[in-house]
Amino acid sequence: MESLHWLGYPGLFLSSFLAATVLPFSSEAVLSVLLINGYDPVACLSLATAGNWLGGLTNYLIGYKLKWEWLSKYFRIKEHTILKQKKLVDKWKSFLAFFTWIPVVGDVFSIALGVFRSPFVPVALFMLLGKGLRYVVWGLLTIFGKNAIVAVIHTPSALIFNLF
Repeated sequence: MESLHWLGYPGLFLSSFLAATVLPFSSEAVLSVLLINGYDPVACLSLATAGNWLGGLTNYLIGYKLKWEWLSKYFRIKEHTILKQKKLVDKWKSFLAFFTWIPVVGDVFSIALGVFRSPFVPVALFMLLGKGLRYVVWGLLTIFGKNAIVAVIHTPSALIFNLF
């Protein structure tokens, strides 16, 4: 399912949205494939950021609808884990949303921000900033490293021999 690059821009948006949920998904691969194949970088970065941001906000809203008691009762999350997340949210406040781009823990952060009722507007802004910066960095690495990526994909032995 990670091969959504064949859908072009809609595939990038969808993969970015899904990558922001608890589903294991890599939107970076789709972004790189589209950029290497000449898709518009601004459109790609905008769609990837928007999809991932909306996915993160969906996690926040899911967390907002959850009740503390449900976390331990239905999801079997231990009370000390919940309290640990609460301390983290209390310490970093809405700025924690900037780090929701980090794989695995970012999903936990976005849900925790909702569960602990962090204010929506600052959470949304920090989340947008973090996720946007992540895709800009990845996009630049892809664009400037395109020749190296293509060489590795098509002729790994030639690349190795050229190093010596």
